[in-house]
Amino acid sequence: MPHIRMYATGTCPYCHRAEHLLRSKGVGDELELIRVDIDPSRRAEMMQLSGRRTVPQIFIGDYHVGGCDDLHDLDHRGGLDPLLQGRGA
Repeated sequence: MPHIRMYATGTCPYCHRAEHLLRSKGVGDELELIRVDIDPSRRAEMMQLSGRRTVPQIFIGDYHVGGCDDLHDLDHRGGLDPLLQGRGA
């Protein structure tokens, strides 16, 4: 399973929802939760990488999934499982 980065805050319900979906797919230690509310420099990094200001922002390997709705849409289209298995977007 590829490395997964999720830029998040501790109080964001969409962040918790996205994490729950990833965990339900078997994601464990591969998930790096980056708390932008604790380290503001990481928010600047997130914005540089994604072009977006809102959380969550999710990256699976080098692929920018987007936010929570994007992650769920990807799952409903059948694209999340292959991506988590390292088979591309």
